[in-house]
Amino acid sequence: MPTKQTASKQAGPKPSRPHAPGYGLPKTSKGLLPWKWAEDRLTKSREYWIATTCPDRAPHVMVVWGLWWENEFCFSSGSQSRKVRNLDGNSKCVICNENADEAVIVEGVAERMRDVPRIREYLSIYQRKYKFDMAGMADGMISLKEPVFVVKPKKVFGLTEKAFATTATRWKFAE
Repeated sequence: MPTKQTASKQAGPKPSRPHAPGYGLPKTSKGLLPWKWAEDRLTKSREYWIATTCPDRAPHVMVVWGLWWENEFCFSSGSQSRKVRNLDGNSKCVICNENADEAVIVEGVAERMRDVPRIREYLSIYQRKYKFDMAGMADGMISLKEPVFVVKPKKVFGLTEKAFATTATRWKFAE
């Protein structure tokens, strides 16, 4: 992964308790998860769930491969896929890691990546992570005919199943 993150990106957002009336969450910050905990799970996840909203407001959930990269989630998909058509109409989405026992839920806004050098870097990192030859798809992405999305987080939630009440954590990102 690239290491050109700024000091503020490396520090990450500050943790707090999520607003969850009726769940018995403590009022103190004891047990809150550090941002590095969430980053580790997002980085190491192989599969991710993405939830988008259809034009008729029905939910749509699909599994995708992607990268947690520089405090953003990046993924690609075919331009005619349901998730891409949904994101073109409503860019709000939710990304979840693959392990619900140590869940990380990212609420954010998806934008199409338009920076061709960054798309090339994405393809290189993606190919190393998945050991998947992207040659057949790379030209479409580099020419911007096929989308690569960047999901900029607004809020992220993390929790462990075994200690839900004490570990439930929310991180808010600057608007």
